[in-house]
Amino acid sequence: GAGKMAEDLDFFNVYVMGVIEMAFQLYFLGKILKKKISLPFYFLFAVCAVIVCDFVPTSTITGFAALVFLLTACGILVCHADVKSSILYAALAVEIMLLCYGIVKSILALLRPWMPVVFHDMDGIAVMLVSEAASLALSGFCYYVVYRYFSCYSAAEMQQMFLVIIPILMIFIMSEYINTVEFECQFEVLAEGGPSGDLFSHWHLLVIHLLGLLSLFCILFSYKKLQQNFRLNTKISLLEQEEHTLNQYVEEAKTRYDRTKSFRHDIRNHIAVIKDLLESGKFKEAVSYIEDMDHMAEKMSFPCSTNNPVVDILMGNKLGIAESMGIRVNCSLLLPYPCGLKDMDICIVLSNALDNAIQACKNMDGYIHVSGRMQGDFLMMEVENSFRGKSAVKKGTGLSNIKAVAEKYSGAMSIETREDVFALQVLLVIPQHPECISQQMD
Repeated sequence: GAGKMAEDLDFFNVYVMGVIEMAFQLYFLGKILKKKISLPFYFLFAVCAVIVCDFVPTSTITGFAALVFLLTACGILVCHADVKSSILYAALAVEIMLLCYGIVKSILALLRPWMPVVFHDMDGIAVMLVSEAASLALSGFCYYVVYRYFSCYSAAEMQQMFLVIIPILMIFIMSEYINTVEFECQFEVLAEGGPSGDLFSHWHLLVIHLLGLLSLFCILFSYKKLQQNFRLNTKISLLEQEEHTLNQYVEEAKTRYDRTKSFRHDIRNHIAVIKDLLESGKFKEAVSYIEDMDHMAEKMSFPCSTNNPVVDILMGNKLGIAESMGIRVNCSLLLPYPCGLKDMDICIVLSNALDNAIQACKNMDGYIHVSGRMQGDFLMMEVENSFRGKSAVKKGTGLSNIKAVAEKYSGAMSIETREDVFALQVLLVIPQHPECISQQMD
């Protein structure tokens, strides 16, 4: 009779619907991590999660942590996602479903006294199905919102994910604590009739769960705005760097143009002087004069030929500053030109790297060596310099701009220190365009 029905209801609630709930959470995790999960994994995870939750209910901190751990393990092992992303979205999946179930149960508990006939006519399984369907529908809607608006984070942006995890845990702890103290929603097969004496408790729980769910989305929205502001600040910093580099290029180009114009204006006079010296038999004076002219021409040439005229000007400016400070310089950098890499982006990398190197070699007998060349579709650049201790690596010295450029071209930046040598490597993937002509100087 009633005992058998209660057992069937309990079995249906714990095992049948439990498997569906757990599989739904894993589906959300796979979707937001952009990985496909085969059907056997859904069943295996759901069964394991139900067994764990049967011993340790999810309404406890231990049960919540166990379920998050299982989901995180699936994210890492099955979806091959990083640890931080797996933890964040696993905790979100569990917390959202718990809050949605709390909201639906509170609403049904509030409606039960006002619809005794309906609840009386429905058996326990039907009531449970209505509750589960409504809870899954609300959870699915929340999962879609998270997937649609709060899942586009790069690996670098996930570094601050603890800002989201801590409030999620706090919301769970507070909601479950209040749920335990005030009232634990229970559904009976038969209605007792008349308004419930726990009406205020149901309203109270409904408000708590709604506020908890809204708080989650407020936290996610705030984190998204924070990351958007960070991206905007990075773009502004890059634009300022581009403007500075462009101004340097223009000034250097003007200076070299004026020198070349002056040299062209005087070349006929120089030729006439050499001709007169040769005709007069003053060969030594003529050779000395030619050497002076060669020295003048050398000043107008670039000290480092990279195969890229814009970068040549930048390198000439930076390495000239380094040489004037007594720093030994060497450049063996060969760049593809023209190609899909923007000149300004290459200048941002080299300008920041050389500024750091010059600063590190200041007031010491140091050296700077710039190297790099193209390997297939990859451009590898390295700036190596002398340094003392960790003074060469300082926050705000432009490394973030270099990293931003590397990520823009799906590359990477790495730093290596060995003894008194600091080496910065930057790898860029050259975009493939029809107009890109990769050239390599011998």
